[in-house]
Amino acid sequence: MTTKSPRSVSCPQCGEPVPWLETSRYRPFCSARCKGIDLGAWASGDYAIAAVSLEDKIDDDNTENELPN
Repeated sequence: MTTKSPRSVSCPQCGEPVPWLETSRYRPFCSARCKGIDLGAWASGDYAIAAVSLEDKIDDDNTENELPN
């Protein structure tokens, strides 16, 4: 019987391989340090999720529903 090696992912911070196991305490990060660096980047605004404001969305919807002149 062959033993399957665990799936491995790259640490999003430093790129080191991280085995995807329950014992990998900081997964997907390789360490508490990389996890903390990533959290700090989110907290300082280095990362952001793009969003469309509700007003822009309403304006776009209204423009699409107008009849041509």
